Amino acid sequence: MLRRLACALLPLLAAPAAAQLRVDITEGIAAPMPIAVPVFPTPANVPTPAGDTAALGDSISRIITSNLQGSGLFRPVDRAALPRPTAPEILRPAFFAYRTLAAQALVSGTVTANPDGTLTLSCYLHDVFSEEELARQGFTVPVAGWRRAAHKCSDLVYARLTGESGYFDTRIVYVSEAGPRTNRVKRLAIMDQDGANHRFLTGGQNLVLTPRFAPNQQTISYMSYEGNRPRVWLYTLGSGRQEAVGTFPSMTFAPSFTPDGSRLLFSVMSQGNADIHMLDLASRTSRRLTSASAIDTSPSMSPDGRRIVFESDRGGTQQLYVMNADGTGATRITFGEGRAASPAWSPRGDLIAFVRIRGGQFRIAVIRPDGTGERLLTDGWQDENPTWSPNGRVILFARTERNGRSTLRSVDLTGRNERLIPTPLEASDPSWSSLLP
Repeated sequence: MLRRLACALLPLLAAPAAAQLRVDITEGIAAPMPIAVPVFPTPANVPTPAGDTAALGDSISRIITSNLQGSGLFRPVDRAALPRPTAPEILRPAFFAYRTLAAQALVSGTVTANPDGTLTLSCYLHDVFSEEELARQGFTVPVAGWRRAAHKCSDLVYARLTGESGYFDTRIVYVSEAGPRTNRVKRLAIMDQDGANHRFLTGGQNLVLTPRFAPNQQTISYMSYEGNRPRVWLYTLGSGRQEAVGTFPSMTFAPSFTPDGSRLLFSVMSQGNADIHMLDLASRTSRRLTSASAIDTSPSMSPDGRRIVFESDRGGTQQLYVMNADGTGATRITFGEGRAASPAWSPRGDLIAFVRIRGGQFRIAVIRPDGTGERLLTDGWQDENPTWSPNGRVILFARTERNGRSTLRSVDLTGRNERLIPTPLEASDPSWSSLLP
């Protein structure tokens, strides 16, 4: 038996040390990297308001495992098969044990309660075959922020192994929906990207739609029907302050912030025609950018601030157009069968996500800003409202099933890794924040 085991392990033990352990995500992942994330031990088990540090170490390991697995780039080794290292063993991992499980990378660390009431999460990343330490960082957080420490560790691992920034320490704002279709209650809600720390921002007295994060992550723009008057509003996190944007005499809708957060784009309806306006948030002065006799809406600015993508029916059908930031030079970029709606420019600047509508089916698609390379990423019945992760690799969207239930889902750029994002009620209109500071 020992001989059979030795023969089985020989290819692993004889494998050359990796010069650079890395996940190449430029062409999509056919075989996710096997990765081990054992329980994070604690030097001394200390009770905290969030649970004792031993229990937190177990929970942190589970969160990191879920994050990495959910990215579609990593295949965590079964937790039941993993060793349970002690705190002193974290700096001297038993690499042989992880090699027998075919893990290529190891994520480990410790959870320590500090005298000032904070927690420190140490996070280490090792190449299992070369036994090389690839990254290490400590995260000191308030006890209530222990989940954020787990997300930060996940981002460290993701960044080191892919060469791109992570997206786990982020939040999502969306519209929570409840009640019958004829009397729907819609509230603004916010949560971590994995569905944790959920809370409602508005009470549901007024219909709300299309929330969008500002780059500073402290302000949310949205549309509200308060007083039966549809207008764009701003919500300030922390204080809960809400204020209407501008004094426009008619309906304002479809807001989005510019990349620097200094201005707000939205549509203004007048005499059956909708034009895109840009509002300077400091001076509260606005400028009309479009003047076609059509419905121009859903503006989204490029990361460099030079161009705006929007949807318009100026050509006879609902399609996407790209114009300069001053409203000049509008050019149509979507053609072919069907309509196009709800564009969102990628933070990377290379793609625009949108909704492709054909034969009554709504699907999430991406296209280059010059109109080439269109690809469908989803195959749902009604997929809408795409929003990008801060690294431009994952798209969050809302799906309405044929039974009428609405959920949030994410899909990566390969279109193969789709996930359900848990929410306590039905959900729509998501917006993904940038990485938290």
